[in-house]
Amino acid sequence: MNIQENSIVRFHYSVSEPGQVSLESSHDREPLSILIGHGNIIPGLEQAMLGRQAGDSFEVIVSPEQAYGEYREGMTQRVPRKHFKNAKLVPGMQVILPTQMGQRAMTVLKVGISVVDVDMNHPMAGKTLCFAVELLDVRDATDEEKAHGHAHGDGGHQH
Repeated sequence: MNIQENSIVRFHYSVSEPGQVSLESSHDREPLSILIGHGNIIPGLEQAMLGRQAGDSFEVIVSPEQAYGEYREGMTQRVPRKHFKNAKLVPGMQVILPTQMGQRAMTVLKVGISVVDVDMNHPMAGKTLCFAVELLDVRDATDEEKAHGHAHGDGGHQH
């Protein structure tokens, strides 16, 4: 079965900047399960999966525009320290905080006594990314998965 819109795809991946060591990999945990065509992964990776099938392995280079966007200057924000719940924070550390737009990854810039300065750009913003992907399973989404906009079970979202 070829991957198309409303396919559920289970896969392993690793991502790096071209010619660099891996920044992140799923190989030390459960594979990811996603519903194609619903914005669950970056556009460049989703496009590269279309038409492929279970058992395929491939690499794809994804530009910032098709990944996490360009790095935008002036995206710093001062956040009250209480939102970090006694975490031991150091500059350069990646954190995830709830925002009005949902959970958001950000980078700690400066740690003060009562406030923390963070960079709201995604940690991979502005980067060209190289993905190595191993497609494990492909199936049609259920009506419930389509309605909810994500995969259920096996690495997808559990209710």
